[in-house]
Amino acid sequence: MSNFAAWNFKLNINRPMAATVNLFSGEATEYLAKKIAREYGIKLGKVSVAHFKDGEFQPSFEQTIRGNDVFLVQSTFAPANNLMELLLMIDAAKRASAKRVVAMIPYFGFARQDRKDKPRVSIGAKLITNLLVAAGVDRIITMDLHSDQIQGFVDIPVDHMYASSIFVPHLMKMELPNLIMASPDTGGAKRAAAYAKFLDTDLVICFKTRDKANEVSELRVIGDVEGKDVVIVDDIIDTAGTITKAANMMMGEGANSVRAVCTHPVFSADACERIEQSALAEVLVTDTIPRKGKGKITVLSTSAIFADVIRRVNKNKSISTHFDFITIL
Repeated sequence: MSNFAAWNFKLNINRPMAATVNLFSGEATEYLAKKIAREYGIKLGKVSVAHFKDGEFQPSFEQTIRGNDVFLVQSTFAPANNLMELLLMIDAAKRASAKRVVAMIPYFGFARQDRKDKPRVSIGAKLITNLLVAAGVDRIITMDLHSDQIQGFVDIPVDHMYASSIFVPHLMKMELPNLIMASPDTGGAKRAAAYAKFLDTDLVICFKTRDKANEVSELRVIGDVEGKDVVIVDDIIDTAGTITKAANMMMGEGANSVRAVCTHPVFSADACERIEQSALAEVLVTDTIPRKGKGKITVLSTSAIFADVIRRVNKNKSISTHFDFITIL
């Protein structure tokens, strides 16, 4: 063997080979997992869930996963069984000798419980991350956490994707003539400011007070919206109370149109009806949660982003290109 051939052989055997990828889904997020699998170019893995008469259930992988990178797609919206199913799948994958187990959680439920905002309450987001680690997960991939600090709740890698890479190009194609970005509350101002800076627009902020959860007692706009095409940016729409009140108020103050972009369409209670009856012209959402409602609601898919992240994680490549719309700040 020549010196060059020997060197090349040594180089190849020292280079880590990418493990085979297996992609599985929990029952609640199968609709999205199928799209991710199609984007990635593989078939969605076979997993069955046995349901017992007393309400218990047991997921089972129906193919070998030994030595593979196993990606488990499951958003943890209500009911809590969705979270429990993910935990059981993680445990099953570890016991089946998977090389790495990655929890792909498009919508990270309980993320609004990221601190003690009053005495004698739990920090739900911290508890959920503890459960994931205890189950044996090696990595978490998620999108638009309600609070960025949740990434620091665990000592494993967390890949935090941003839906801005979907929404920003879509807004640019719309070519709204008098675009202005808005935040539905002071807590979301940083998120809306990132959009405003990238799109080179002004920013307005809604100031609200609450007497109790999911109920806005007072709302007013800080900034001028007269003659503007307003786009309200939020990460979660729950009851749609705040965002519809904000849209109605802005139209009353002379806005030309009001739209909203929201990553996670929780849409609880009568949220869809509120949106349809409001001054909102359109609500852009992603598919991290199954679609609810039609009419004014437009769904943009996250499947291409998640498929690319799977590819990069499997090959140990950087995913920093997915942060372009954030790092521009």
